[in-house]
Amino acid sequence: MICPYILIRQIVFHPLMTTHNPRFISIDSLDAARKEIQEIGSDSNSIDIMAPKAIFKVIKLEQVALQDAIIIKQDMLSLGGEVAIPRDAFELKKSPADILVMGTVTQLREMVGKLQRHYPRIQAIAAELAVLLEDIS
Repeated sequence: MICPYILIRQIVFHPLMTTHNPRFISIDSLDAARKEIQEIGSDSNSIDIMAPKAIFKVIKLEQVALQDAIIIKQDMLSLGGEVAIPRDAFELKKSPADILVMGTVTQLREMVGKLQRHYPRIQAIAAELAVLLEDIS
């Protein structure tokens, strides 16, 4: 019987893995994403669906009430994204604070929709984010 560790090492270092030329590419706009997706021959009907999923963005929001930050974090986590909030946010002592919202363009747009269903203060944040996301091309 082969030890799983050895099996994993055999797979990881298998010589055929180098024939696929794995590498990171930089995609920083919807136009670049569309171009890369089109170049590999994807169905033209799916390009606009996939392009926003290829771009990862980090948005810094300043002076967010900690109660709002926690709600934003929960909404973004439900979409597969992330929000960095202050360590002591759940104690609600240091408010307001800056937060970092991280996700794909698709996740960010979906988050805006979710935030629009909350109370007015969060709806105002959603409106600001919607304007920012309009500028992604």
